[in-house]
Amino acid sequence: MEKQTLTIPNISCNHCVMTIKKEISGLKGVSSVQGDPATKAITVEWKAPATLDNIREILKNINFPAAS
Repeated sequence: MEKQTLTIPNISCNHCVMTIKKEISGLKGVSSVQGDPATKAITVEWKAPATLDNIREILKNINFPAAS
């Protein structure tokens, strides 16, 4: 199981967090997505076949790209 916290500058509210959770949770292998609009961060836990690159690509595609 891998775990990563990503900073998402475009997060402005709980609705943003819910959108991110919905989209990333649909990726096979993702077991948990938590977010906090106050810190503009999400924490994702996953295992194969999901990868950090897959997660970053989804975030980019839904206009919530992770900061480098």
